[in-house]
Amino acid sequence: MDNFKIIVATGNKGKANEINDLFGEKFNVMTMKEVGIDADIIEDGKTFEDNALIKVRTIRPLIPDDAHTIILSDDSGLCVDALKGGPGIFSARYAGEEATFEDNNNKLLKAMKDIPLPQRTAQFVSCIALIFPDGEEWTCRGTVRGRIALKEIGNNGFGYDPLFIEDKTGLTYAQLNINEKDNISHRAIALKKAYRKIKTKYNI
Repeated sequence: MDNFKIIVATGNKGKANEINDLFGEKFNVMTMKEVGIDADIIEDGKTFEDNALIKVRTIRPLIPDDAHTIILSDDSGLCVDALKGGPGIFSARYAGEEATFEDNNNKLLKAMKDIPLPQRTAQFVSCIALIFPDGEEWTCRGTVRGRIALKEIGNNGFGYDPLFIEDKTGLTYAQLNINEKDNISHRAIALKKAYRKIKTKYNI
């Protein structure tokens, strides 16, 4: 492959920006909207891997036959131990189908209001799925452990970032700048695995 093109099956600009930060120098990374795809993706899988594969499989038939195009998707979420792994795969719509980040965060804080900080353990999970031009499908997972804060802390990031205190730094994702988050986040871990897979497959 001489010209590497990656189409990301997402409308989430935050996710797309994180992917572009890691892949942008050597790959032409575009969202599905940027290439004119407006697909109704029904995420009805039972795992992060299921939903990530649903996304790439849904948009693949909508992309012109191009030997240089890799399709990538991410399905990620917050799994809280005290909530038996919830909200999990329902993280983006935890407070409803049209929920905002603020709606979801408020619902999570309410659900956790009686749980002391030592028991507010959780993990962020990201599953990356790829479909290569030859039809090969591949997935990987990245996870980061932490705790749920008692209130929102920090102004960076998106989603649950102001509530997730990462174990190693003791800071919420929202307190980290882009470079700091890219070095340690669940999505960064999974994307780096995907990056290595692509490099190995094409000997670059």
